[in-house]
Amino acid sequence: QVTLVESGGGLVQAGGSLRLSCEVSGYTFSSLSEGWFRQAPGKEREFVAVITSSGGDIRYADSVKGRFAISRDNAKNTLSLQMNNLKPEDTAVYYCAAGRARTMVARTSTGDYEYWGQGTQITVSS
Repeated sequence: QVTLVESGGGLVQAGGSLRLSCEVSGYTFSSLSEGWFRQAPGKEREFVAVITSSGGDIRYADSVKGRFAISRDNAKNTLSLQMNNLKPEDTAVYYCAAGRARTMVARTSTGDYEYWGQGTQITVSS
């Protein structure tokens, strides 16, 4: 059974930084595509940042490009998201996701990921 556990959420003022982590177990981490998605109240879940199993391709949503950085540590089975210059519109529940498909291009659709964490709340105050 694949399990994803996020940590690092919380409340931060606009302009601040947070770092999310996702620990993955139950599968060979280095063979999984990984991503961060978020869902704000009343909105659909959207992709934030994704990375292929090899780390060779990374994609960011336009809204976070230049502010967020996704990374993976295959030795520690951990996916991270460094978030800088946070804005109130970044407020959402953030989810870690993993997918078994090995692709050259990182996938940005929620349907491409079979496994999901429970989510962690990020609240950015103005």
